[in-house]
Amino acid sequence: MSHCGGRVSAGDCGPVAEGPECRASLCRESARPGTTSSLAGSAAAGTPRQITPEARAWIVSLACQKPKDLGLAPEFWSESLLAQYVREHAVAAGHPSAQRVRQGTISQWLAAQDLPPPRVTYYLQRRDPEFDAQRVPVLHVYQPVEFTFDEHGQPTVRWSSEEKPGIQALGTTAPDRPPQPAPGQGPGQRDPEDVRHGTVSLLAGIDLATGEILAMVRPRHRSAEFVEFLQALDQKYPPGVKIPLILDNHSAHTSRETRAYLATVPNRFDFVFTPKHASWLNLIAVFFAKLSKQCLKGIRVNSAEELADRILAYIDWLHQDPMPFRWRWAPHTVEDAHVI
Repeated sequence: MSHCGGRVSAGDCGPVAEGPECRASLCRESARPGTTSSLAGSAAAGTPRQITPEARAWIVSLACQKPKDLGLAPEFWSESLLAQYVREHAVAAGHPSAQRVRQGTISQWLAAQDLPPPRVTYYLQRRDPEFDAQRVPVLHVYQPVEFTFDEHGQPTVRWSSEEKPGIQALGTTAPDRPPQPAPGQGPGQRDPEDVRHGTVSLLAGIDLATGEILAMVRPRHRSAEFVEFLQALDQKYPPGVKIPLILDNHSAHTSRETRAYLATVPNRFDFVFTPKHASWLNLIAVFFAKLSKQCLKGIRVNSAEELADRILAYIDWLHQDPMPFRWRWAPHTVEDAHVI
């Protein structure tokens, strides 16, 4: 035992002394036989456990699996659930170094691998073996969308059309409360209960060159309604003008009733069908997305008729400043289907 400035130091057993004399004393103590191993053991005890690369790879592999495949109930991992599973199963899986791993550490590793749970992205499974062949006519319609005239002075037009069925007419059971600039009253308030007034179907087409929208709202969507839409489109142009029309593969577009009507107006319409499960190739879907976001989101009405009026009023409002849609990809620039 040595005295240092009035404080006592006993090797590595007592309190750590201060001052140059004390540091020298500690160095002398550590130089004695048996002391060095004692200090080394003390330092090792305070060193964090190192997680092996194999354990890290095992944790990343877990993040690439679904919890349900490992006997758990959830569909996707949360960070806390994954960390808990790792700690509980690390020893049994042969990775004891990971049995005390922290959730934040796992989060950092997964973020570095672009695997932060529970994020999920979506993709479209190609289900039509004829996709490559069928997309080409669609792209050829989009390519020359400018409103031009042929050698006979007749306008060439191009339309994109689709149906949006089953739009719910929801009403409130209590009046909405408007926003108020007061503490605790700021945003508008709405009772969560609603009442259903049925559904309506929207049949719409868009002139790709001018942005004009032709729309009909009907209680149902059948061949009769589609033929009614074709008749309205037929009345917009003088005889002899051919109308290319991009459509999806709904049965109403090829039904007996539709074919019977087309026989009465030969060479009037040119139907161009999108590949199966690829209605996203139809540009009218862009308008439907805009309609859902700007008009239908959160809408409440007192009847299906009011819903139809609101939809048509929204379309009239769009016609004040119509926006032509442009397809960015030409057929010769599209090498693979996944590009578009």
